[in-house]
This record gives sequence, C-alpha cells and structure tokens, in this order.
Amino acid sequence: MQKLSLRTRVLTVTVAAAALGAGAFGAVSASAGTPDAAAKAAVTADAGDRNLTRSTHLTVAAATKAAQAALDAAKKENQRVSVAVVDRNGNTIVTLRGDGAGPQSPESAEKKGYTAVAWNAPTSELAGRLDKVPNLKDIPGTLFLAGGAPVTAKGAPVAGIGVAGAPSGDLDEKFARAGVAALSR
Repeated sequence: MQKLSLRTRVLTVTVAAAALGAGAFGAVSASAGTPDAAAKAAVTADAGDRNLTRSTHLTVAAATKAAQAALDAAKKENQRVSVAVVDRNGNTIVTLRGDGAGPQSPESAEKKGYTAVAWNAPTSELAGRLDKVPNLKDIPGTLFLAGGAPVTAKGAPVAGIGVAGAPSGDLDEKFARAGVAALSR
C-alpha cells in the first residue's frame, strides 16, 4: 500500500472536518425553526388544498357497543358466533369471538362485514346477485353469504357488521342487524 504525502493527509482531514461541520450546522439549522411556525404553515397549506376529502368513522367505543349487542343477541338464542365490525375501508375495528364459536367464524365475520360496507347492502341481498354476476365472489376479502349488515351515516356507508357461526346466514344477519340497531340507541 502506498503511503500518502503529508500534504495529501492534511488536505483529506481538512475536507472531512469541513463535511462534518456542514452536516452539524445543517442539523442545528433545521431544528432551529419554531414548531409553531411549521405547524401554521402546514395548516395553511392543508386548509387551502381542495384536493382533500374527509370521511366519517365509528369510534372504537361505538364499534364495541355494536359488536357486543350482536353477540348478546346471539347468546339469547344459544348461538355461538363471532362478530366483527370493520370501517369503510375494510379495516377491522373490533372482533369478538363468542364462547364456543368455530375457528373459522372470526375471519368469516370480518369478510361479511367488509362485503356489507363495500356495497352498502346486507350480504343476504348481495348473495342473490351471484346468479347474475358469479365473478363477484372472486373479489378478495369478500364473502357473499348472509350475515353482514352495513352501518350508514347521512346515507353513506361508514362501517359493516359481520356475524358468522350460527347454523344459518339468516340468523347471522339478524344478529348483525341487532348490532346496527344498538348504535341508534
């Protein structure tokens, strides 16, 4: 390996020190601005942006209330079910697996809830559409079996409640509707 001259070594150390100093100065300068100024600029930019949209979502408390009401309705009829409440985007807010509910029921409940909110219709109604459009069942994350009910606010779907595990989809959907009804009390 070739030994560097004194001049080359001094120049290399000087350049490295200058680069480190510039980096430190930039970091200090970046953090020197007031958080209030940055926040005000962000709010101003967002307030004037007409490309934004807002959406309504259930609170965790409301989703839990609806899920518990559906589970209680099933329990009164000695049915072992799972209940899922999903938001408008299909994200699960809460899932309750009732005592003795089958292992497949939580996933089925989530899919029924998503299907109901995605089409803003009870899944029993949607299952009938499969005769005309059988490919609907191929859409990922959906389940076209009775047991899902949409939750609406101002006419728009905001959540879906899915129930799975009862011997019939009609019972599952009855319990899902009990969850929806609990939100209006």
